[in-house]
Amino acid sequence: GAGAGMAGLAAAGAATAGQGLGAMIDQFNLSETAPQAEESAGLLLRAMIQAAKCDGEIDADEKTRLLEAVGDSPDTSDAEFLQVQLAAPVDPEGLAKDTPDHMKTQVYGAALMAIDLDTQPEAEFLDRLARGLELPETAVNALHLQMGLQPLYG
Repeated sequence: GAGAGMAGLAAAGAATAGQGLGAMIDQFNLSETAPQAEESAGLLLRAMIQAAKCDGEIDADEKTRLLEAVGDSPDTSDAEFLQVQLAAPVDPEGLAKDTPDHMKTQVYGAALMAIDLDTQPEAEFLDRLARGLELPETAVNALHLQMGLQPLYG
């Protein structure tokens, strides 16, 4: 199943975002059964891919982060999931709609983790995602600061 490679997402989260996102992902892996954890990982990966793609291209850094998230040797279902998501249109509203309440912060955090936030389309994508997830601007800014990034909202 897609479990093995998806577990790499937790490791990538911990490595990339200090304790913040990694700790959140670990927390969920403990509290959820395997199918739910897999679904959660899938949502986080979707968020990362869409964020990476939203400015029209996935650069080398972004590609590295995505591959790290999937793990060193993704099995076939992981690889297929990755291909499907890479081909899918960027749809922050759709992603937000598929995100359960208890995962809103993690999904936003995963999107943020996947990019360098240095283009206007990336800022717009994050804004659309935050609005879709109904995250307050204060919460969004706090997440950015926690990850050592500029706040999205001035």
